[in-house]
Amino acid sequence: MSFASDESGYSTQQEETTDSAAPSETEARWYAVQVASGCEKRVKANLEQRIQTLDVADRIFQIEIPQARAIKIRKDGSRADGEEKVFPGYVLVKMMMDDDSWQVVKNTPNVINFVGAEQKRRYGRGRGHVKPMPLSFSEVQRIFRQAEEQMPVVKINMAVGDKVVVLSGPFKEFEGEVIEVSPERSKLKVLLSIFGRDTPVELEFNQVQKQS
Repeated sequence: MSFASDESGYSTQQEETTDSAAPSETEARWYAVQVASGCEKRVKANLEQRIQTLDVADRIFQIEIPQARAIKIRKDGSRADGEEKVFPGYVLVKMMMDDDSWQVVKNTPNVINFVGAEQKRRYGRGRGHVKPMPLSFSEVQRIFRQAEEQMPVVKINMAVGDKVVVLSGPFKEFEGEVIEVSPERSKLKVLLSIFGRDTPVELEFNQVQKQS
Protein backbone atom coordinates (compact mmCIF):
# COMPACT_ATOMS: atom_id res chain seq x y z
CA MET A 1 0.00 0.00 0.00
CA SER A 2 1.51 3.33 -1.06
CA PHE A 3 1.42 6.52 0.97
CA ALA A 4 1.52 9.53 -1.35
CA SER A 5 -0.11 12.89 -2.06
CA ASP A 6 -1.13 14.70 -5.21
CA GLU A 7 -3.07 17.65 -6.60
CA SER A 8 -4.95 15.86 -9.35
CA GLY A 9 -8.18 13.93 -9.73
CA TYR A 10 -9.65 10.60 -8.83
CA SER A 11 -9.59 7.71 -11.28
CA THR A 12 -13.03 6.08 -11.34
CA GLN A 13 -11.67 2.68 -12.33
CA GLN A 14 -10.96 0.73 -9.13
CA GLU A 15 -8.76 -2.26 -8.53
CA GLU A 16 -8.55 -4.37 -5.38
CA THR A 17 -5.08 -5.74 -4.80
CA THR A 18 -5.60 -7.35 -1.39
CA ASP A 19 -8.95 -9.11 -1.89
CA SER A 20 -9.62 -11.79 -4.44
CA ALA A 21 -12.70 -10.08 -5.91
CA ALA A 22 -13.11 -6.45 -6.94
CA PRO A 23 -15.97 -4.58 -5.25
CA SER A 24 -18.98 -3.41 -7.23
CA GLU A 25 -19.26 0.32 -7.97
CA THR A 26 -22.07 0.74 -5.41
CA GLU A 27 -20.37 -1.14 -2.57
CA ALA A 28 -19.21 0.96 0.38
CA ARG A 29 -15.60 0.35 1.35
CA TRP A 30 -13.15 1.72 3.93
CA TYR A 31 -10.44 4.10 2.72
CA ALA A 32 -7.46 5.52 4.62
CA VAL A 33 -7.05 9.28 4.31
CA GLN A 34 -3.84 11.08 5.20
CA VAL A 35 -4.36 14.35 7.10
CA ALA A 36 -2.19 17.09 8.59
CA SER A 37 -0.50 16.10 11.83
CA GLY A 38 -2.69 16.69 14.88
CA CYS A 39 -5.77 17.53 12.77
CA GLU A 40 -7.53 14.15 12.86
CA LYS A 41 -10.47 15.27 15.04
CA ARG A 42 -10.81 18.54 13.16
CA VAL A 43 -10.95 16.72 9.83
CA LYS A 44 -13.56 14.29 11.18
CA ALA A 45 -15.79 17.13 12.41
CA ASN A 46 -15.40 19.17 9.20
CA LEU A 47 -16.04 16.18 6.98
CA GLU A 48 -19.17 15.18 8.92
CA GLN A 49 -20.48 18.71 8.45
CA ARG A 50 -19.62 18.75 4.72
CA ILE A 51 -21.42 15.44 4.21
CA GLN A 52 -24.66 17.02 5.39
CA THR A 53 -24.12 20.37 3.68
CA LEU A 54 -23.20 18.83 0.32
CA ASP A 55 -25.87 16.10 0.59
CA VAL A 56 -23.63 13.06 0.16
CA ALA A 57 -24.79 11.08 3.20
CA ASP A 58 -25.93 8.37 0.81
CA ARG A 59 -22.30 7.84 -0.30
CA ILE A 60 -20.13 8.74 2.70
CA PHE A 61 -21.31 6.81 5.73
CA GLN A 62 -18.74 6.80 8.52
CA ILE A 63 -15.53 8.51 9.63
CA GLU A 64 -13.39 6.90 12.30
CA ILE A 65 -10.15 7.69 14.15
CA PRO A 66 -8.98 4.34 15.59
CA GLN A 67 -7.90 4.94 19.19
CA ALA A 68 -6.69 2.80 22.06
CA ARG A 69 -6.95 3.44 25.80
CA ALA A 70 -4.08 5.41 27.30
CA ILE A 71 -3.06 6.21 30.88
CA LYS A 72 -1.26 9.48 31.47
CA ILE A 73 0.93 9.87 34.53
CA ARG A 74 0.85 13.47 35.74
CA LYS A 75 3.79 15.29 37.33
CA ASP A 76 2.42 14.59 40.80
CA GLY A 77 2.20 10.86 40.03
CA SER A 78 -1.59 10.72 39.68
CA ARG A 79 -3.16 8.91 36.72
CA ALA A 80 -5.66 10.12 34.15
CA ASP A 81 -7.47 7.95 31.59
CA GLY A 82 -7.43 9.07 27.98
CA GLU A 83 -7.05 7.82 24.42
CA GLU A 84 -4.10 7.41 22.07
CA LYS A 85 -4.41 7.42 18.28
CA VAL A 86 -3.47 4.06 16.75
CA PHE A 87 -2.49 5.64 13.41
CA PRO A 88 -1.58 9.32 13.95
CA GLY A 89 -2.03 11.37 10.78
CA TYR A 90 -4.79 9.19 9.29
CA VAL A 91 -8.56 8.86 9.45
CA LEU A 92 -10.66 6.05 8.01
CA VAL A 93 -13.67 6.81 5.81
CA LYS A 94 -16.37 4.31 4.83
CA MET A 95 -17.78 5.45 1.49
CA MET A 96 -18.87 4.61 -2.02
CA MET A 97 -16.16 6.08 -4.21
CA ASP A 98 -17.17 8.29 -7.12
CA ASP A 99 -16.13 11.72 -8.41
CA ASP A 100 -18.45 13.64 -6.07
CA SER A 101 -17.62 11.75 -2.88
CA TRP A 102 -13.90 11.88 -3.75
CA GLN A 103 -14.11 15.68 -4.12
CA VAL A 104 -15.94 16.09 -0.79
CA VAL A 105 -13.24 14.22 1.12
CA LYS A 106 -10.23 15.49 -0.82
CA ASN A 107 -11.26 19.16 -0.51
CA THR A 108 -11.88 19.00 3.23
CA PRO A 109 -9.47 21.36 5.05
CA ASN A 110 -6.31 19.65 6.37
CA VAL A 111 -6.81 16.55 4.18
CA ILE A 112 -3.62 15.67 2.30
CA ASN A 113 -4.74 12.73 0.19
CA PHE A 114 -6.22 9.27 0.04
CA VAL A 115 -3.87 6.35 0.52
CA GLY A 116 -3.56 4.54 -2.79
CA ALA A 117 -1.44 3.68 -5.78
CA GLU A 118 0.45 6.51 -7.45
CA GLN A 119 -0.01 6.52 -11.21
CA LYS A 120 2.62 8.23 -13.35
CA ARG A 121 1.83 10.73 -16.05
CA ARG A 122 1.63 9.36 -19.59
CA TYR A 123 3.80 12.21 -20.81
CA GLY A 124 5.85 15.13 -19.47
CA ARG A 125 7.53 15.47 -16.13
CA GLY A 126 6.15 15.65 -12.64
CA ARG A 127 4.16 13.31 -10.47
CA GLY A 128 0.97 11.71 -11.62
CA HIS A 129 -2.06 11.22 -9.41
CA VAL A 130 -3.01 8.81 -6.66
CA LYS A 131 -5.80 6.33 -7.26
CA PRO A 132 -7.57 5.66 -3.92
CA MET A 133 -7.37 1.99 -2.98
CA PRO A 134 -9.88 0.49 -0.52
CA LEU A 135 -8.61 -1.38 2.50
CA SER A 136 -9.14 -5.11 2.45
CA PHE A 137 -11.82 -6.56 4.72
CA SER A 138 -9.17 -8.39 6.76
CA GLU A 139 -7.15 -5.20 7.18
CA VAL A 140 -10.17 -3.25 8.44
CA GLN A 141 -10.96 -6.00 10.94
CA ARG A 142 -7.34 -6.04 12.13
CA ILE A 143 -7.27 -2.25 12.61
CA PHE A 144 -10.42 -2.08 14.72
CA ARG A 145 -9.55 -5.24 16.65
CA GLN A 146 -6.14 -3.78 17.46
CA ALA A 147 -7.75 -0.61 18.78
CA GLU A 148 -10.12 -2.63 21.00
CA GLU A 149 -7.65 -5.20 22.31
CA GLN A 150 -4.46 -3.17 22.63
CA MET A 151 -3.14 -2.87 26.16
CA PRO A 152 -3.42 0.65 27.60
CA VAL A 153 -0.55 2.89 26.57
CA VAL A 154 1.13 4.44 29.60
CA LYS A 155 2.40 7.97 29.01
CA ILE A 156 4.51 9.80 31.52
CA ASN A 157 5.82 13.33 31.48
CA MET A 158 9.31 12.19 32.43
CA ALA A 159 12.36 11.11 30.47
CA VAL A 160 15.94 10.05 31.05
CA GLY A 161 17.92 13.04 32.24
CA ASP A 162 15.05 14.79 34.03
CA LYS A 163 15.68 16.09 37.53
CA VAL A 164 13.21 14.85 40.15
CA VAL A 165 12.55 15.03 43.86
CA VAL A 166 11.34 12.02 45.86
CA LEU A 167 7.96 12.60 47.52
CA SER A 168 7.60 9.52 49.74
CA GLY A 169 9.39 6.49 51.11
CA PRO A 170 12.79 6.17 52.79
CA PHE A 171 14.38 8.60 50.29
CA LYS A 172 11.79 11.36 50.74
CA GLU A 173 13.11 14.83 49.79
CA PHE A 174 16.15 13.32 48.04
CA GLU A 175 16.87 14.86 44.66
CA GLY A 176 18.21 12.93 41.70
CA GLU A 177 18.28 12.28 37.98
CA VAL A 178 16.13 9.83 36.00
CA ILE A 179 18.28 7.16 34.35
CA GLU A 180 15.58 4.71 33.21
CA VAL A 181 11.82 4.84 32.58
CA SER A 182 9.61 1.70 32.49
CA PRO A 183 6.04 2.81 31.59
CA GLU A 184 4.78 -0.77 31.36
CA ARG A 185 5.75 -1.30 35.03
CA SER A 186 4.87 2.24 36.19
CA LYS A 187 8.38 2.53 37.59
CA LEU A 188 11.59 4.42 36.95
CA LYS A 189 15.16 4.40 38.17
CA VAL A 190 16.62 7.52 39.73
CA LEU A 191 20.27 8.17 40.50
CA LEU A 192 20.39 9.43 44.09
CA SER A 193 23.38 10.55 46.12
CA ILE A 194 23.34 8.27 49.17
CA PHE A 195 26.18 8.61 51.69
CA GLY A 196 28.14 10.51 49.08
CA ARG A 197 27.78 7.83 46.41
CA ASP A 198 25.55 7.88 43.32
CA THR A 199 23.14 4.99 43.76
CA PRO A 200 20.38 3.87 41.31
CA VAL A 201 17.06 3.47 43.12
CA GLU A 202 13.86 2.05 41.61
CA LEU A 203 10.76 4.08 42.47
CA GLU A 204 7.08 4.19 41.59
CA PHE A 205 5.90 6.99 39.29
CA ASN A 206 3.83 8.47 42.12
CA GLN A 207 6.85 8.61 44.42
CA VAL A 208 8.62 11.33 42.46
CA GLN A 209 7.89 14.77 41.10
CA LYS A 210 9.59 16.38 38.14
CA GLN A 211 11.49 19.54 38.97
CA SER A 212 10.85 22.57 36.79
